[in-house]
Amino acid sequence: MFVLGVTGGIGSGKTAATNRFAFHGINIVDADSIAYQVVEIGSPALKQIATHFGQSILLANGALNRKALREIVFNSTEEKEWLENCLHPVIRQHILEAINSSKSPYTILSAPLLLENNLEFLTNMVLAIDCPEAIQIDRACRRDNSPITSIQKIMQQQLSRRERLARADSVIINDGSIENLNEAIDQFHVSLLEKISYQGSEA
Repeated sequence: MFVLGVTGGIGSGKTAATNRFAFHGINIVDADSIAYQVVEIGSPALKQIATHFGQSILLANGALNRKALREIVFNSTEEKEWLENCLHPVIRQHILEAINSSKSPYTILSAPLLLENNLEFLTNMVLAIDCPEAIQIDRACRRDNSPITSIQKIMQQQLSRRERLARADSVIINDGSIENLNEAIDQFHVSLLEKISYQGSEA
């Protein structure tokens, strides 16, 4: 199974890129979606979180109060580390199960924090979707209806653009239209299929 890791900073267009891969029949394993699933109501991870932080971390219906938890971990390195140690092994296990059950020619592991959380070891190649930071901020502010300061704070939690590009195996620049992005993804998809086919014939 060939796994392509797809990452990018907030507002880079990572979701639009993976949607185009999905258009070609490629299975997308979304780390963010899995991270939501592992803390659903009644899950063992949510019970651990409530035990550690107290029942006030839950909403009235028993769901996780993500805003309250975000405030805690943004302001405490110790609590952030505790939460990561609690969730990351569970998330990785779910990711592996999803990858192993995939039937498409290759599988995408989509994660905005792919490199930050050292998930690249689960992949054969890392593709970064990239654009200038000013475009990231503009897109994210309009999409989320958030102030610039909130978007900048999220960006500070992510790798710098320079480091992300240095660690990626391939880069697609997404500073134009959705049509331009789709064309770039189409070309990348075809070349990757050829590479996988060649590697298979060499084995």
